[in-house]
Amino acid sequence: MDVEGEVPAAAAAAVMNGLGGAEEASAAPVSAEQLDVEAYAAQYSGRTRLARLLFIADRCGVEAMQLEALRMAYDEIKRGEDVQLHRDVAAKIGGRLGPRFGLDQAWVDTVTRRADQRKEKLENELNGYRTNLIKESIRMGYNDIGDFFYAHGQLSDAFKSYIRTRDYCTTSKHIVQMCMNVILVSIELGQYAHVSNYVSKAEQTPDSLDPIIVAKLKAAAGLANLETKKYKLAARKFVETGIELGNNYSEVIAPQDVAVYGALCALASFDRSDLKSKVIDNINFRNFLELVPEVRELVNDFYASRYGSCLGHLEKLKPNLLLDVHLHEHVETLYMDIRHKAIIQYTLPFISVDLNTMATAFKTSVTMLEKELAALITENKIQARIDSHNKILYARHADQRNATFQRVLQTGNDFERDVKSMLLRANLLKHDYIQKTSGSRKM
Repeated sequence: MDVEGEVPAAAAAAVMNGLGGAEEASAAPVSAEQLDVEAYAAQYSGRTRLARLLFIADRCGVEAMQLEALRMAYDEIKRGEDVQLHRDVAAKIGGRLGPRFGLDQAWVDTVTRRADQRKEKLENELNGYRTNLIKESIRMGYNDIGDFFYAHGQLSDAFKSYIRTRDYCTTSKHIVQMCMNVILVSIELGQYAHVSNYVSKAEQTPDSLDPIIVAKLKAAAGLANLETKKYKLAARKFVETGIELGNNYSEVIAPQDVAVYGALCALASFDRSDLKSKVIDNINFRNFLELVPEVRELVNDFYASRYGSCLGHLEKLKPNLLLDVHLHEHVETLYMDIRHKAIIQYTLPFISVDLNTMATAFKTSVTMLEKELAALITENKIQARIDSHNKILYARHADQRNATFQRVLQTGNDFERDVKSMLLRANLLKHDYIQKTSGSRKM
């Protein structure tokens, strides 16, 4: 049987070799001493907790934090069955935490032996179900094997097993379960096209979905759009996520993440009216923002045109955001978009702006501000010109009064021309001065 959406071996190998450890070689270390690793990790469960801990260990520039993340990851792995990940983390620790956190070969042997027995049993059961053509049992058999592969870190095989249950789904509930399993594995593999695809499949089921499932699908769609840099779509999905999500999707995302991801994407992509209606006045999303007060404050500061305060909050958050497994690649782009939007909105109401005053508001130098403004003018995002000598920005606002007069004059001219044309036609018809089909003319 053909399997839809084969997962590239390289992607699967990257995940199996440390859940994101490939970032280590290319990423510059980030210092975030204020991050409470234990409290942060407590928001998550399952493999995403491991992925986030290992990402922090790879990226942070503080050895104490790195060792704390590795210690927590080591303990978490020992509660599971992924022996390859255990080897990888033990190698990363390299004896720095003492003998207790070294490679536990006895544990590896025990888990491997038990896994071989479990796999053989599951495959035999599935073969029996397939022989007897018991549709529901076949579906459950593939699900059990998918769960087995997932627990052992064989994500590509888990993906294939979950996909195969599709042909044996008989109810909407079965289809939704299949979609949720595929979405979970696809997120961990970084296959976000599959995430979007199966979110749509789940949403198209004929039966009404449970509010928690709906919230999970919105959050998953938001993540997929974030990873593909569709920030406006991502913002819409995050702000539409129901508060029912709570801690019910901790294997993928925490409610605090919904607030942070949604707010940053909204600030970078929403216009002022959308920011007001879909974020600030959105009672549902406000519940998420209450979980992260500093993010709530920076959103309110941006809308209230307190740009210096807003950008200050963003800078304080930046070190922690650079340690977020999903957001780190987008921080610089989002921050730049937010800053540019702030600069544009600051200049809109004025005919002229003193660059010294503006630089103070944005907590930057006049020289740096002048360069930013020049770039925005070149990109046609600001209609203005810079007086470099006097350090003043002059807006090129259209003369609305003159433009209105011109439109009225043009409308009058058009009307006059149309009336003359109609009168001419009427006179021609009245005097029968028309071209006949035979080609003759009557006078």
